[in-house]
Amino acid sequence: MTMKHYRIVDGPKGRRIEVPYRGARLLQEPMFNKGTAFSAEERKAFGLEGLLPDGVSTMDQQEQRAYQNIERKEEPLEKYIGVMALQDRNEQLFYRLLLNHLEDMLPIVYTPTVGLACQEYSHIFRRARGLWITPAHRGSIHAVLGHAPFDDVRLIVVTDNERILGLGDQGAGGMGIPVGKLALYTAAAGIHPSRTLPISLDVGTDNQALLDDPMYIGYRQKRLRGPEYDSLVEEFVQAVKSRFPRALLQWEDFKKVTAFKLLERYQKVLPSFNDDIQGTAAVAVAGMMAGVRVSGIPLKDQRAVILGAGAAGVGIARLIRTALITAGMPKDQARERIAVLDSQGLVVDDAPLDQHKQEFAWTAAMAAAHGMAKGSNRDLETVVKVMKPTVLIGTSGEPGTFTEGVIRAMAAAVERPVVFPMSNPTSKTEAHPRDILEWTDGRALVATGSPFAPVVHKGRTHVIGQGNNAYVFPGVGLGALVAQAREVTDEMFAAAALALAHSVTDEDIATGSLFPRVRELRHVAARVAAAVIRTARDQGLGRVIKDEEVERMVRNAMWEPEYVPYDLAPFA
Repeated sequence: MTMKHYRIVDGPKGRRIEVPYRGARLLQEPMFNKGTAFSAEERKAFGLEGLLPDGVSTMDQQEQRAYQNIERKEEPLEKYIGVMALQDRNEQLFYRLLLNHLEDMLPIVYTPTVGLACQEYSHIFRRARGLWITPAHRGSIHAVLGHAPFDDVRLIVVTDNERILGLGDQGAGGMGIPVGKLALYTAAAGIHPSRTLPISLDVGTDNQALLDDPMYIGYRQKRLRGPEYDSLVEEFVQAVKSRFPRALLQWEDFKKVTAFKLLERYQKVLPSFNDDIQGTAAVAVAGMMAGVRVSGIPLKDQRAVILGAGAAGVGIARLIRTALITAGMPKDQARERIAVLDSQGLVVDDAPLDQHKQEFAWTAAMAAAHGMAKGSNRDLETVVKVMKPTVLIGTSGEPGTFTEGVIRAMAAAVERPVVFPMSNPTSKTEAHPRDILEWTDGRALVATGSPFAPVVHKGRTHVIGQGNNAYVFPGVGLGALVAQAREVTDEMFAAAALALAHSVTDEDIATGSLFPRVRELRHVAARVAAAVIRTARDQGLGRVIKDEEVERMVRNAMWEPEYVPYDLAPFA
């Protein structure tokens, strides 16, 4: 029997789950398997007698055992393999482990370790999870979506694998990202795993090392491009709308030109967003807002330099512009307060530009007025000396680009510089926090995209806050689903940024961190979801929910991983 339903029943005997499996088959279904926690009554009712050791464990005992087994492993990739193997055996226990050890487990199931897992995917593959859609499925994508393990999918994360973190084209291995993102949706926002579906648009790869690897398990062709790619994505979107009409779609790790094109084409076709563009922006703006509490420089007076003009960099620039204007900066001044650089230096309209860069290109006259006429130096250090930014953000994926000269130039003009080397994974970060603090005599406020240990500088410990998208996208997704939002807007991400900034405590600020502790992820997701629900309502894009009802509805929508009694489904 194909597993298509996950049914929770509230009746005279309390909350129970109807299960369509018996015997050894039940133990093979991770969404229903309790392992040694099956009670004696359940073992008898479901034909499990003799298939398990005699002792009955609690979930807490199982979780302790699982955590000890993971901690015995020394290499992060081995820990990843162990954790994902647990998800393949027992999803409820997997999520309990994540929730109880978020600070330990987040770097394993998400950045930075998930990047290595994507690179080694074909060599560590154990069990398929999610759906792979290839060009061979053209004309039958609707049917392929029907093969999903559950039929009430509400949340899809999809990637075409071309821009995995800062690692580039990883082919079929990119599936590690949607799987990891959805694990965080469940752990942080409580979205039930049976409502989630990771998808890889495996349209081939231009990574020759993968094509030459005899172990590679993906679609072994050069990457599909042009009209054929566009038509495949169009069929996919229409199939999602038909098969899962209540689903929210997250675009993930597409190459920058593709990312902008798909977002603009489909954000009004079905509820969807791009986390690399919009989620990263909300995290960066939240960190900037939190930094105001330390620097004392009002938001409307901030000046931002962004190294990296890809999806993340332009997305951040868009949301910073919105925040500056909302804070009272005249619209015509906002453009000059944001400088975006690509690999050629400051983006200026006196050279050919990709379309997505044009809205933040300085005019030639603006550049000349700042001593950066065409033919002059427009590199990062020059721009920093000219702009005297209060905030420096890196999304370049190029390690070491925040040099000592750049950081010292920034610190010479600003008492408390805010520096965000946000590129993932750790190996791609623009500068190490230790160096930034050394070059600014401990004055910088630093946050990174991947986790870093605290830094001790002249006897003071600086906690390095992680500007992790996990603070934003789970709450945005939960809020959009509860609101039944017809569209996910930039205003919702601006509200998410403000909610995240307000979640940073005075204690966090005192340690030097501009973000909450990872252990607060569920609290933050709930707060972000509430902000998104109110914004969707106020924009006329979601249900009309009274303010006093919002928090209760969010709480009720958040699933907790715990064992409840089982009943044999009537159709089993």
